Amino acid sequence: MNGRKTTCSTSKQKPTLMACSRSRTLIPKATALLLLLLTFFVSMASGQGLKTKNVILITTDGLRWQEVFTGAEQQLLSKEHGGVANVKATEAKYWRETPEERRQVLLPFLWSKFASDGQIYGNMNAGSSSQIVNNMKFSYPGYNEILTGYADPKIDSNDKKPNENFTVFEWLHRKPAFNGKVAAYSGWDVTPFIFNRERCNFPVMGGWERLPEPHPNPQQRLLNDLISDTVYRVNDAELADSLLFQAAREHLLQHQPRLLFIGFLETDHWGHAGRYDLVLESAHTVDDYIRRLWELVQSMDQYRDQTTIILTTDHGRGSGPENWKNHGAKIEGAENMWMAFLGPDTPALGERKYCGRVTQSQIAATLAALLGEDYLAAFPHAGPPIAEVVAD
Repeated sequence: MNGRKTTCSTSKQKPTLMACSRSRTLIPKATALLLLLLTFFVSMASGQGLKTKNVILITTDGLRWQEVFTGAEQQLLSKEHGGVANVKATEAKYWRETPEERRQVLLPFLWSKFASDGQIYGNMNAGSSSQIVNNMKFSYPGYNEILTGYADPKIDSNDKKPNENFTVFEWLHRKPAFNGKVAAYSGWDVTPFIFNRERCNFPVMGGWERLPEPHPNPQQRLLNDLISDTVYRVNDAELADSLLFQAAREHLLQHQPRLLFIGFLETDHWGHAGRYDLVLESAHTVDDYIRRLWELVQSMDQYRDQTTIILTTDHGRGSGPENWKNHGAKIEGAENMWMAFLGPDTPALGERKYCGRVTQSQIAATLAALLGEDYLAAFPHAGPPIAEVVAD
């Protein structure tokens, strides 16, 4: 800088035309180079040091925080209050004397791997509040909040209406680094509308429909046959979790997406049906699906030590002999939910206790931040990332 001033501005000698011309040429070139470097470093800053290259977002619909943190509830381990078909067998499998033992036997992977290497929020008994911000307390508003980062008061039913809001999945898919590397698999037939399948332009599966695979491999063809041939269904809107898991797993193996959503449903279905024993069985099975997915991604080069799993639910439920089955705007406590994170950029703080409140609306920006993307800049009305989940 001083040299250029001496030559063209402060020198007592009259500069030659050649000298001044050269100086004028160097100034814009240097400025352009400086701007280029600044742009590069600013663009790198948000993702600097992050190891996460892939995120799997998993939901298990309507699973209460009470079961997650305290395991089976004694009052509901009965035919009268919990519709339990075989009380002795269910007690033998899931009842233990302490909450810590009960939750461990119910969700062994969560309470071993996530609790040791990740973070878990939502134990109301230990000063950890994890809540929804929408006031509907049911599924479509909950999934919209998870996926967009904010509550939309216009979404006040589970009707099959295309979501006008852009999800963090669609926002990321529009970026070159994620284009063609995003997918969503859910057991619920409303999910394609929540993601707005017609607009988002990535594979979305929901309910009892064929896999969104134009060239299915033998395993996917078998799954399509099983989906088509199954006569007994709990209902026509909800695919069995077992088939959903296999469909999502096969997509991961074949396409290796960077961003994958998997939405399990049976924990909610059996809650509404009043079958507490099957709620426990479904939760235990989902926990094992997550273990298998984690072991699978750790066996693959693209995913090993570069993948974060986010596990959560769309809403809570009530308490007591009747309200444990229900949720909705009038059900007290259904705003309380939980969330868990496991990945290379999440500090191993385990079960969070006596910490600040987190909300469902923060999941979208946290997911993006783990991938080095600033979702809040694009959608400032969304919840901010959970700072403790993303390592500096």
